[in-house]
Amino acid sequence: MSQVIVMLTTWPDESGARAAAESWVNKKLAACVNILPPMLSIYHWDGELNHGHEHQLIIKTTRNQCDALKQMIQQTHPYECPEILQLPVEGGHPPYLNWITGYTQ
Repeated sequence: MSQVIVMLTTWPDESGARAAAESWVNKKLAACVNILPPMLSIYHWDGELNHGHEHQLIIKTTRNQCDALKQMIQQTHPYECPEILQLPVEGGHPPYLNWITGYTQ
């Protein structure tokens, strides 16, 4: 099984998403973070239906960095309950997977 993980989170604004992503990459918690354009999210929170614009962040990291990355997301995220999803990568282009693994050591 690959050591590469894709983590997902959302962020309410691009500047905050960019600052968080740059911090994670500079700390080698992630090799790459993609910040997608604003999207509409519809969800229930505190018993009410909400609509909000957010940016999806796609974070490429490794199993070894997952706990530290999750902790950083929780500490810096503006939401009370941020999305943090961890998805195992079961395959991919070996040179790219090796780059992720090598960068995040």
